[in-house]
Formats: sequence, structure tokens, C-alpha cells
Amino acid sequence: MAYLLNTPEDQQAMLAAIGAASLDDLFAMVPRELRLARELDLPAALTEMELWHHAQKLAAQNRSCRELVCFLGAGAYDHFVPAVVDQLAARGEFYTSYTPYQAEASQGNLQAFFEYQTLITRLTGMDVSNASLYDGATAAAEAVLLSLAATGRRRVILPESLHPEYRQVLATYLAHLDAELVTLPTPQGSLLPDDLAQAVDEQTACVLVQHPNFFGVLEEMPALASLAKRCGALFIAAVDPISLGILKRPGDYGADLVVAEGQSLGNPLQYGGPYLGIMACREPLMRRLPGRIAGQTTDRHGRTCYVLTLQTREQHIRRERATSNICTNQGLMALAACVYMSALGKQVWVATWSAEELSKDLRVRCFGELHLADGVAAFRAERARVAERDRGPAAGRAEPRAGRAAVPAVERCLAELQRAEQRLPHVSRGYFVTRWRSPLLPPAGQEREALVQQMIEAGLAEEFELRNADGRVVRALRSRTAVPAGPVTSASPEDVPATG
Repeated sequence: MAYLLNTPEDQQAMLAAIGAASLDDLFAMVPRELRLARELDLPAALTEMELWHHAQKLAAQNRSCRELVCFLGAGAYDHFVPAVVDQLAARGEFYTSYTPYQAEASQGNLQAFFEYQTLITRLTGMDVSNASLYDGATAAAEAVLLSLAATGRRRVILPESLHPEYRQVLATYLAHLDAELVTLPTPQGSLLPDDLAQAVDEQTACVLVQHPNFFGVLEEMPALASLAKRCGALFIAAVDPISLGILKRPGDYGADLVVAEGQSLGNPLQYGGPYLGIMACREPLMRRLPGRIAGQTTDRHGRTCYVLTLQTREQHIRRERATSNICTNQGLMALAACVYMSALGKQVWVATWSAEELSKDLRVRCFGELHLADGVAAFRAERARVAERDRGPAAGRAEPRAGRAAVPAVERCLAELQRAEQRLPHVSRGYFVTRWRSPLLPPAGQEREALVQQMIEAGLAEEFELRNADGRVVRALRSRTAVPAGPVTSASPEDVPATG
């Protein structure tokens, strides 16, 4: 916001306008013994330059994904965001009016929402999308509420492989409603069709399944959707929108509703938010869809224009009979997602991996089976053949019975090697010695030597000899993913420490 100077003359003019003699008159109703009779105990004011340096010093205490490798996952991902996203989303026309309270006067916003909805329906295979919700968890909760209302049933089934925070939000939403929340165990890391077949009945309103799930496992979505529909329940798919460049669209395996966390679509991590919730459905459920829906029409002159449509569903018209108490949207985040998807385009968005490459390279071993992993690190771990352990995104948030996960040490080892290569390209033009220092790696010794050997055996890295500026020959390592920019050059002594 702009800084507005408030001079003593301005203060006197305002006091005169309201008939007060001084600022103290404004607090006359506050008992004198409750008033502070001294100046605030605050440090002296800083100059602009001093304040800038102080703010920079405070900000430097944070460690960001620009300098560390992020293994968080679980809906929050450190994806590359093209510069055009912020350039367009930060325009004043969008930045200050992202919620269309005077809808038809906000043609630019409405068109952006309409384009966002179109892209989401094409990405998910659904018929209708709203203009976004708050986040993935509340989108899942709204989908469940829609299912309860549409079917008239009261039973909701979901697996333990669903994001635990989604399950917590659902439990909160349903706590005071006439609904039964049933959570099925997933000791194998995914929901088995046989377990769902025994759980669904004529009172089941919906089945909510995440794909890939919280542990990165690919669920058997066609089979699960078929079982839900067999008893008349709605099937809700919670997805990672980025994964739909590779995996089958929810609409193609029979989902009735699709929800997702949209942070990965052009929105930075931002220490947890704001993000956006994605929600789309099939046409028969359209009039129960919560939130805003932008539509395209023509004005009396035949020109294309945009409106908020189907508003009789919404709270400001239908009051207590509204489909939801959601009456806004994450418009600015949805705009960023729209620009992001448009900038990537269909050819870039749809992954070029074949099914054979997907099964070979994007799977790790977890819960005794192969599955799609959460993140590039797991891709490297499978090729290293060392991920013989439970693993999943942000696994510290999962209950032990659902499977604790641990990022294999070799993943950290490779990530640190590549980060060092990017940070210090002068060290042998992309090569780095094995005895580098890092708080993420074990100290020099047998454990580190074992990690290095695993990387070499797996073809992730190769060892060679490097002569430094002192003439000493040292063991060196280069990652297989690094492309040499030229012949091996010597490194300075400080870049090749003799000890770990």
C-alpha cells in the first residue's frame, strides 16, 4: 500500500472537522488508569538504507529451495515457473481485483477464469470446472459434501493412502453432519479392490481415492471406480495435476468428480500458501458444483462476453439452501495456473516418456511393489537399486500404520553432488571430488564410501582421478547426468579438501 504522510497540520485539520481539540480527546472514553502514560518502548527509527539492510539480514536466515533440495512433496512442489506467469499475474488489472464482486464489469478476470476452467476440464477429462476453491483439502471436502447431497446417502469411504491432512479436514467438515466417515487400511501402500468391494454398500455416498496417493503409489483407479459405481456411489479422484501429463485422465477411467491441489501449476511454495483448490465434475452434477463458474455468451451487439453463470446455486441468492457456503475463489492463483498451463502448451505439457520408460525409470520399490514416485529423487533411487524401503512425500506426516517412509541416503548423496556441480562449475567443469562437505551426508568413512559405490554401480556416477593445483592426484566423482563442457581441468587446493 502507498505511504501516506500525516503531518501535524493534517492532524489538526481532521481534529477540527470532528470537533476534537487534541488526539487525547479521541481516547476520553478510556479510563485514565488504563492509558499508557509514556512513549512506546521501541528502537529508534531506521533510515531507508538501514531498514533495507536489516530486512536483508533477517531474510538471509531463511533457507530456501534455491539453495537446498526440497523433499517435501505432498502437494507442495518446487517446480520451475516461467517468468511470464508472474509478469501477467502481477498486472494491476488482475492483482487488485481477483474476485469479481461486480462480475460483468470484470471482463478480463471472467475471461481468465473461463480459460482456466477450459484448461482444467481438458486436463481432467471432466465436463465442468469451477473457478477454483481454497486448496486441495477443502476441494476434497466440498466434493464429499456434494456427493452426500446428490445421493442422499451418508457413508463416505476413503483409504489411509489419502493425504492425512485431507482426512483431517474431512473429519472436521463431517463432525456435526449425519455422515459416517470410513477409513480403509492400506498396509500394502494402496487400496486393494477386494478391500473396497467388502466396504461399499447401498449407503455409500462416495469413494475418495488419491492417485498417485500420498506414498506415491499408483492406485488401481479403473477397478476402484467400477466398484464404487456398482453400488451407486460417486467416485472422487484426488490427483496431482502435473501427473496428468503422463497418467490417464480421471474422466477416462470413470471418475465423477476430480479434486486437486493446484500449487504445482505455476504457483511458488510461498511457505505454505496461498494455493488453490481444483474441482471439476461431470455435467449431471454441474448444478451442485460449489464456487464460482464463469460462462461465455454474447451481448446484444453479438460480441463475445463473459458472465458468472448458474448463480442460483450460490449463497448470495439461494441463502441457506445453497450448495455450499463457498462464495469466492482463489482467482489470482487460478490466473497464475492458467498462464502456466497456456505457456507450457500441449506439446510440453504431455510428457514424452513411453509406458515402458514410465515403468522402468519413474518407479521405486516401496511396500514390496513398484510404483510411481513423488519427485525426481525417487526416479534416481530406483535406478540405483537402493530404495528397498518405504518412501513417500512428506512421510513424517503419515501414521506409522500407513507406512513410514525414508528418503534413501543415496538420493541425498546424488542430489548434493549435482547441487555442488551447479554451484561450483569451475571445479573440473561439472566434476566434484568424493570427499565434499555437506550436513546432509554421513561423515567421511565406510558409510560414505558405500554410498559412493552404490552410485557408481547403479550408473548414476563415475569415478576418475583429478590432479589439483598442488600436483596431488585425488579421487573425484562426476554425476552421469552432468554433461561435460570440455576436458578435465585442474582444481584449486581449497576445492579438493583432503578430508571430509
